[in-house]
Amino acid sequence: MPKKYGIKEKDQVVTHVLNLLLTGKLRSGDRVDRNEIAQGLGISRVPIQEALVQLEHDGIVSTRYHRGAFVERFDESTVLEHHELDGLLNGIASARAAANPTPRILGELDSLLRSLRASREARVFAETAWEYRRVVNDEYAGPRLHATIRASQNLIPRVFFMTYQHGRDDMLPSYEEENAAMHRRDPEAARAACIGRSELMAKTMIAELCRRGVFARPGELGDTSAAQPEAEIPREPSTIVL
Repeated sequence: MPKKYGIKEKDQVVTHVLNLLLTGKLRSGDRVDRNEIAQGLGISRVPIQEALVQLEHDGIVSTRYHRGAFVERFDESTVLEHHELDGLLNGIASARAAANPTPRILGELDSLLRSLRASREARVFAETAWEYRRVVNDEYAGPRLHATIRASQNLIPRVFFMTYQHGRDDMLPSYEEENAAMHRRDPEAARAACIGRSELMAKTMIAELCRRGVFARPGELGDTSAAQPEAEIPREPSTIVL
């Protein structure tokens, strides 16, 4: 695989390992093969070790002395937990924004909300939504909160939501609620909007992972092929690459 210039090799490895997880090629308890990664990505073992340190810090893998790195528990509850943390953490920044909104920030967010309303393509909506979050977090999240939010997003793949065709209909109401809460200076409502959106994203992501066979659970979220036909969430375009 050719190197991707402009992207840190460590970040390439993190992305690669997460992609293996989210496509079912690595599962709970599996050993992470450093040699296979080095050969597949065409990089040395140094950035691989750096990536594994980050992944262990983020709760994705655990290292065992003289045995290597192994995938931590990865199941529906893990995905739910990552989204739950992401909602809580983003909710902190949004609550701060609602407690102390400035005309400049409200103006930027109002403009982005109008773009979200006008978005008809999944990719445009997702990219605008990420920009909305960036504006809030850059203004109201400190370095520690920023770092923790980034860690919580490891199992929230951007590319999936850029191809998920129901993203606007599902997510727009929560952005409307969050924006309105900021205007009326209601921190708890802004926080609740972030938490609710993350819960919905988690359910959507789990349904897709079940459909792909990464998670196998009969019943409520097991076989979602009837509810989400292949044409609605295409397999190849939504392949998870963070």
